[in-house]
Amino acid sequence: MDKKVSRLRRAVKVRLKLRELGAVRLCVNRSSQHIYAQVISADGGKVLASASTLDKELRQGSTGNVEAAQKVGVLIAERAKAAGISRVSFDRSGFKYHGRVKALADAARENGLEF
Repeated sequence: MDKKVSRLRRAVKVRLKLRELGAVRLCVNRSSQHIYAQVISADGGKVLASASTLDKELRQGSTGNVEAAQKVGVLIAERAKAAGISRVSFDRSGFKYHGRVKALADAARENGLEF
């Protein structure tokens, strides 16, 4: 199987389970140069908070490393708390839970998000 197809298959399985549970989810996506995070409503129809390395305050410096992912994790936690959300389910979008994805999740946890 193609690597991208396998990742998307894993992502669909997780998203179906999260929809069944009716959970607000913290969805993470990464590319080789950037990392993105969104807090999405339980029905999947509305983005409640978002942060990425494309934001002005995070754009300077390197954007494709673990330190940048930690900054995005801190920022998404602050924005989610400002929107009144403290409990989310983590959606890693089929990516392995290590490196930048893990750094983002740990930083979000340390700054007040529960998952």
